[in-house]
Amino acid sequence: MIAPNLKAIESPLTELDAHLTLRSYIGGYSLSRADIYVWGILRSNRVAYAYIKQGLKVNISRWFNFIEESNAWISEAVAAATTSKAIGKSEGTEGGASYDIGLQDTSKGVVTRFPPEPSGYLHIGHAKAALLNDYFAHQKYKGTLLLRFDDTNPLKEKQEFENSIVEDLALMGITADKTSHTSDYFQELYEYCVQMLKEGTAYADNTPQDILRDERFKGTASKCRDQTPEENLARFEEMKAATDEGKKWFIRAKISVDDPNKAMRDPVIYRCSPQPHHRTGDTWKIYPTYDFCCPIVDAMEGVTHALRTTEYKDRDAQYQWMLKALRLRNVYNWDFARLNMIRTLLSKRKLTKFVNEGVVWGWDDPRMPTVRGIRRRGCTVPALQEFILKQGPSKNIVNQDWSSFWATNKKYIDPVAARYTAIAKENACPVTVVGVTGGPRHEDKEKHAKYSLGTKKVWYSASIIMEQEDVQTLAQDEEITLMNWGNAIVRKISHSLNPFSKSISGVELELHLQGDVKKTQKKLTWLSNDQELVPVELVDFDHLITKDKLEEGDEVEDFLNPSTETRIEAWADCNVANLNENDVMQFDRKGYVYTTTLTNGSTDMPVGTSAWIERSSTASLPYSLISRPAKANRRP
Repeated sequence: MIAPNLKAIESPLTELDAHLTLRSYIGGYSLSRADIYVWGILRSNRVAYAYIKQGLKVNISRWFNFIEESNAWISEAVAAATTSKAIGKSEGTEGGASYDIGLQDTSKGVVTRFPPEPSGYLHIGHAKAALLNDYFAHQKYKGTLLLRFDDTNPLKEKQEFENSIVEDLALMGITADKTSHTSDYFQELYEYCVQMLKEGTAYADNTPQDILRDERFKGTASKCRDQTPEENLARFEEMKAATDEGKKWFIRAKISVDDPNKAMRDPVIYRCSPQPHHRTGDTWKIYPTYDFCCPIVDAMEGVTHALRTTEYKDRDAQYQWMLKALRLRNVYNWDFARLNMIRTLLSKRKLTKFVNEGVVWGWDDPRMPTVRGIRRRGCTVPALQEFILKQGPSKNIVNQDWSSFWATNKKYIDPVAARYTAIAKENACPVTVVGVTGGPRHEDKEKHAKYSLGTKKVWYSASIIMEQEDVQTLAQDEEITLMNWGNAIVRKISHSLNPFSKSISGVELELHLQGDVKKTQKKLTWLSNDQELVPVELVDFDHLITKDKLEEGDEVEDFLNPSTETRIEAWADCNVANLNENDVMQFDRKGYVYTTTLTNGSTDMPVGTSAWIERSSTASLPYSLISRPAKANRRP
């Protein structure tokens, strides 16, 4: 069962489906090697897997889901093997990623960690970090992956964000061996800071931020740098109590004043913030910075390799300094390039601003680069995994084009996307077809030319509609192909009487079914009026920003795209009325559709109750939305 064409495997699937009619297992009354073996083959074959998930073979789907749900370890093992296989393929191909990066001391065991801050939803950049840490921990070295929430900033963090991160990681197939929070170690971190103050490797400072920034840039020592340990400890206690005086102070590591690496110029390691914390409440009024707590908690939790993006490269020296100053166990640093996408912001601060200011609907808006956003736009989990893992742990920073991302996704959805037809309502052109015998009729046609996805009804009659932009290209006596029907010859073109309009008011075609469809240049979509046409709304999305890459000094507001959403009302063929939630389909010559939630019967077709549709390759972004009202409101 390795053939990519479903027609080649449909016969054995039918045989298996019949065998499972009255059985819970392939053989006997308990899980056997046969169940594991067959389940693994079906799960690793993307065409068969997609077919089963649609429920087209009821008994196989029941058995498959039963095996998966009652034996989670099987699913994890097959997913691991599939991911490893995909990575192995890319390693040996031109432009593929190499995962042989030479991590130190791996024979002693490998423990990696993914430490997200719960101040927003995971975006595609976070997904890369999570998947790479998961790969090195679980696939490459059979080690341990830790998930640790870096919850040290009560001003930005919410339980909502933490919950979403857990859900998105599970969606990507990432299961941590242990989950913790930096807040679990607030007492230990406080004690380490006290230790540094006593030993003179840290000091309290109240220099105003603008002056502090200038001093660090010039390499000038703070006036507070030579305070005694007793003075520094007293200030720290004021901070801990969040007194009016304590709120003015912060703690800095005493590393260097003028080191060429500015990350080493006495960085701030503790600050006062009296706001309640979403986990610890009012227990603490002081919080450690990421640069202080990260190496400490990594060492305490047994992390062997801290894998992070190259933006932290200058802070690696600071990380190692903290470990040595506090005499903690060694942790190795390894940097890889962050994932950059053109015309895309991956700054959580800026994405939060988009959400708060209503630039987007929310964190799961399909224009957002969040895992939720791209999933809502129609991205499949296997495509997301493949695209990111193919980038690998390289240090070379490259701006990726979204077109390559959606191309990866297309190969997963194409085998399961049934084909339907939609015609834009605006100026839809009425067309008379001469040569149609008998009254309106329909035929059953394959939903997909290459894959066996069942049949659909195609209605034929003398009265049809076509796209206005298509009929404007027609010429007198030109032979064209009507998709799913055959050839026809253009016999008459009627132009609008409005002198200011270029639209076509009507067309007459003469059927020429004996014509060769291979010789026509135009293969056009159409819909018979003699069927229950379904009104739909197509929404096309564009990038949120207009510049491929914002440079330092660029203001986001200057490059916001003023129009990122375009809506078009259209008619769809009668088969669309039978769509279910989570169906995947394609409108011929328009694109792919991923059905989320269908509308509840209101003709308002509200945003958010929709499905997503991939537009043509010329569109700015590939996915859009289709929304339809309930049956009672369809065209009679």
